[in-house]
Amino acid sequence: MSQPIITVNHLKKHFGTNAVLNDIDFEVEKGEVISIIGSSGSGKSTLLRCINLLEKPTAGVIRFHGQDIQAPGFSLSGYRSKVGMVFQTFNLFNNLTVLENCVVGQTTVSGIDRVKAEAKAMELLDSVGMAQYIAAKPRQISGGQKQRVAIARALAMEPEVLLFDEPTSALDPEMVGEVLNVMRKLARSGLTMLIVTHEMNFARDVSSRVIFMDEGVIAEDSSPRAIFSNPQNDRTRAFLNRML
Repeated sequence: MSQPIITVNHLKKHFGTNAVLNDIDFEVEKGEVISIIGSSGSGKSTLLRCINLLEKPTAGVIRFHGQDIQAPGFSLSGYRSKVGMVFQTFNLFNNLTVLENCVVGQTTVSGIDRVKAEAKAMELLDSVGMAQYIAAKPRQISGGQKQRVAIARALAMEPEVLLFDEPTSALDPEMVGEVLNVMRKLARSGLTMLIVTHEMNFARDVSSRVIFMDEGVIAEDSSPRAIFSNPQNDRTRAFLNRML
């Protein structure tokens, strides 16, 4: 069996005396689409932020292809280009155009020739339905359009894994569908994805695995069918009854 892309062992994260993550263990295999669900405050977003080292874990080990990402000398910029992140608040560069947002990482981090970087950016923006907006600044486009640009920007780095932190939570309801459609397309393409989401229908229909988090622990980790049809944990059952 091939080595997992990401392995998390005994991960803990405390903010002062508040324990947000408690002894998290799981692996991410190539091609998996893993949805992480649970109530607000259960630790979902903190888990993603630890995986991308936007938050420093209090304890535990995170490995990328077997390498400890917190080890001295580990290339964090190289890692983040391979484990990309899409944020709920887009995090686009407001002073750059849509095209520039998708070019800048390629040229500055990956050292790609500008002509090639622009060609790749155009291809990706076209794939998410944003090719006609290349000259626009983020303030000139809608939330759903910003998120599609953010996805194209992350894809431009050719990531092995893409982390999505509640990518639709800041969107108006009519814009949610356009972003989920892009994500469905990515899932079908075989991209490895780790998605924190409150979109239960999406999690059920698109995921290969669903993780339910509760009070900083993984309370249940199984197939979508098992989680949604026959949850084994009382807290999972109560959560799904509320959400569905």
